[in-house]
Formats: sequence, C-alpha cells, structure tokens
Amino acid sequence: MASDIVFIGLAITSSWGNGHATTYRSLIKGLHERGHRVLFLERDQPWYARHRDAPELPFCETQLYADTQDLRHRFRDRIHAADAVIVGSYVQDGAEVCDWVLDHVDGVSAFYDIDTPVTLARLRSGDCGYLRAEQIPEFALMLSFTGGPTLARLEREYGARRVAPLYCSVDAQEYRPRDVVRDIDLGYMGTYSEDRQAGIERLLNVPARRLPARGFAVVGAQYPRELRWPANVRRIDHLAPGEHAAFYSRQRCTLNLTRADMRRAGYSPSVRLFEAAACGTPIISDDWPGIEEVLTPGTEILIARSSADVVAYLAEMPDAHRARIARAAREHVLGAHSSSHRAEQLETYIAAAWSRPAPGRTGTTRSQGEGSSGRDSPTREAPTRSCAAL
Repeated sequence: MASDIVFIGLAITSSWGNGHATTYRSLIKGLHERGHRVLFLERDQPWYARHRDAPELPFCETQLYADTQDLRHRFRDRIHAADAVIVGSYVQDGAEVCDWVLDHVDGVSAFYDIDTPVTLARLRSGDCGYLRAEQIPEFALMLSFTGGPTLARLEREYGARRVAPLYCSVDAQEYRPRDVVRDIDLGYMGTYSEDRQAGIERLLNVPARRLPARGFAVVGAQYPRELRWPANVRRIDHLAPGEHAAFYSRQRCTLNLTRADMRRAGYSPSVRLFEAAACGTPIISDDWPGIEEVLTPGTEILIARSSADVVAYLAEMPDAHRARIARAAREHVLGAHSSSHRAEQLETYIAAAWSRPAPGRTGTTRSQGEGSSGRDSPTREAPTRSCAAL
C-alpha cells in the first residue's frame, strides 16, 4: 500500500558541498520503487542554485521554499496529510521547522540526523540551530546516521522515545563498475573539512610524495586555495553524482576519511564506502569503532593507520589480492546496503512508530491525530500495512 512521505532536508537538488543529497536520493529512490509517494522540501539557497545537478528527479516531487514563512504558508496541508514527515539535520532554521512540524503533523513525526555525532557535540555547546535538545523526545522517531552506543545516548541523555539507525545506502543501478582505465592509484572524494585535512595529508599527500610516479586525485568543494598539494595529486572541485561511478572505477584504490566527531563515536559509515564498494573499487579507510560491522577489515576493506600502510597497499600488495577484497566488499554492500534495503528498514521503523503516540508540545501525551489547536480530534489509526509497505 502506497504511503505519502514528506522530507524536509538540507539538499537533494544539489550535491555540491554536501553529502546529504546523494544519501536522500538513494533512500527516496528506494521508497519510490517500493510504491511510496515522496515530497522533498528544500530551502532555496544561492550556493546550491549555482550548482544544481538534479533540479528534477523522476522518483520524487521536489519543491523549493524561500524561508520558513513560505514553507508554512505553502505546505501546511501537505504536512498535515502525510503518513510520515521527516525533518533532516542541518536544515536552516531547522529548530523552528521542527516546532512547526511537531505542531501540525498528523502522521509519524521523525528526525533524520545524517550528522549525529556533530549534532550531539553542538547540542552540548549550545550552538545547534537545527535542533533543540527538548525537541528530541517530541519526535515519534529519531533516525540516526550513527549506530552503536550513540543510540543508547539519545535515549538515556536526551529522552528519545524510539531511536533507529539509518545508514546511508547506494543506488546499485547507478553505482557499478565501469569499463574505464584505472589511471588513478589512490583517490579521495569529499567536501573540505578542517578535521579531515590532517588525514588527507597523512594518508594521501605523504604517500603521494613517497610514490612520485603514481597518480593521485582529490575531488571536493571548498578546499582553501592556500593548500599546497604534491605535484602528482590532481585536484577536482566537484563531480556530479552521475560522474561518481566512473571516478571510482578509475581508481586502483579509494580513500575513506571520517570526521573527528564521527570517528570518536564510531558506527558512522560514509556513503563513499558503499558507493566505492558497489563500483568494485578497493577501499583504504581510517579506523573507527564499528567499522567491522559494515565491512570486514582485511577481507572486505583495508585499514590504514599510517602513511606506510597506504604505501604498502599501493606498492606491495598484489593486484589480485586487492581485487578479491573489492569483490567481497561489493557482494556485501549489494546484499545489505542498497537503496531497497534502506527503504525497507525505514518502512519497518515508521510502522513500529505508529504503535506509540506522540507527546504534546506541553509535555503531555496526545494522540497522533491531535492538531496544534489543542482540541482533541479523532485518533488517526495506523495504516493496516505490513512492514514492507508501512
């Protein structure tokens, strides 16, 4: 049975400078293929408008809004009628958006945090503009990019009523090995982050200097102009998602680096792990707790703790060994982390959330069907659906 789901997220029309767009595209494509109708609401930002690589998507309706007033004016009825409304992390004025959704949603209210460790750090420091701590227990469902002990923290320290991990995923139709020459020995794709730059220096730039005859590449936006790169490192500002599979397929190995907050929390696999694996590219990754629950070190992924590790993988490991690791990773990812797998997980979580009522804005319990007026309205029944269809 088809359901109406509304996302309010950072970006889906532009992948420039963010990792959210590809995560949303994969998940929502999976939902569409499973029969659901999805509306994605995105704030119109000039930096995304200049780099809009998917102004329209065949698997969902996308609408841009100018500000929160425009959002409230144009989409209140759609929010109220939806079976589920999911607000994402890093939405501008997101705390205000959360208030509005919680006041008007009649279906399942959910928050999808694609940046959970960063969010928790910002909540502790008091500078999280897209979510307030007291809003967490008001959502029927908290979806987290990060699994492991962080889920228990959300329940124990912040009062989340239902927490579930929802990792990113890969569109297996788009991400597959391409017939191209592997002319890059090691590549990395990721937006600039100050806390990842030391990893790039240690695990890519230093190996590049030690292997001057090899080719390296770094793709991503917002890198400071003053950064200096080895002569054999090629810099590419941005590649649209349609070009990602070819880029991964050109690499003999690809590098995965994790932001500091996420590395400390662990259990935070980047979308590049799944995309690279689906393209049959061996992955060299930094180490973090829980990585073995995603891909098995040594047999599905290579762990680098030093520059010497990277040099050894590139210069000493036989091609056949790297190829075996890549095949194992691809098989694992396609069997557990595709768009369809992730969409099915979300269906299951939303169906379970129907069994618990959402609390009112004053802290008292209300039914899922009570509106913001405070007057009781008829309790909305959970759809009679299997987990495969909400």
